[in-house]
Amino acid sequence: MTHIHEIAPDLFRLSVYVPAYDLQFNHFLVRDEEPLLFHAGFRGMFPLLREAVGKLIDPATLRYVSWSHFESDEVGALNDWLQLAPRAEPVCTLVGKLVSVDDFAIRPARGMTPGDVLATGKYRYRFHATPHLPHGWDAGVLFEETRRTLFCSDLFHHFGDVAPVTSSDLIGPTRDAMQRMQSGPLAGYIPYTGQTGEVLESLAELHPETLAVMHGSSYVGTADQLLGDLAGVIREHFGGR
Repeated sequence: MTHIHEIAPDLFRLSVYVPAYDLQFNHFLVRDEEPLLFHAGFRGMFPLLREAVGKLIDPATLRYVSWSHFESDEVGALNDWLQLAPRAEPVCTLVGKLVSVDDFAIRPARGMTPGDVLATGKYRYRFHATPHLPHGWDAGVLFEETRRTLFCSDLFHHFGDVAPVTSSDLIGPTRDAMQRMQSGPLAGYIPYTGQTGEVLESLAELHPETLAVMHGSSYVGTADQLLGDLAGVIREHFGGR
């Protein structure tokens, strides 16, 4: 089942909880003149997500499908969306376009570079490169400048079938998740590099008011300090690995 919640005007969180992982997989639909889906989702989740999107818009009118970095839960169903929506365009970092997406997707991607803007109608999404944050050379995020929403991908990852939106501090749940993933096959989940603090500070300087979190509750409120504190959590658990 996909749970649908409007977490900001015209921004809908489409959430699928997987008990085996104790983890939510969240996808974000912008309902506007040129609709945007952020996170294409796993291929296996496509029927669930298509049904959910269909409750909000005609899925065939989807104009953009975007994500942070090339990983199955972010791009697995990309070609299914492109086949369903004939005008849909993949949108990712220029690095992602060149090294992965144009070989994988049935249509070429729009490769975003720092400062590029994607307009959906009422809303403007400015691209920010975040290489290796949360992970992957090709990583980047979108920031909506009208309502000040930051699409966070795996940043602030936390476990559980949690509320769609919170105004509580996300650092505690994120620290717990990082501790849980510190050893075993997920060790090094988010690498701490010499750029991590600088990149997070640059995101904090955007003064986001909504954090659209892929795994866990989205956040509504002043988020500057959360982004600054996140660098310490990543360094604490994954620094030096």
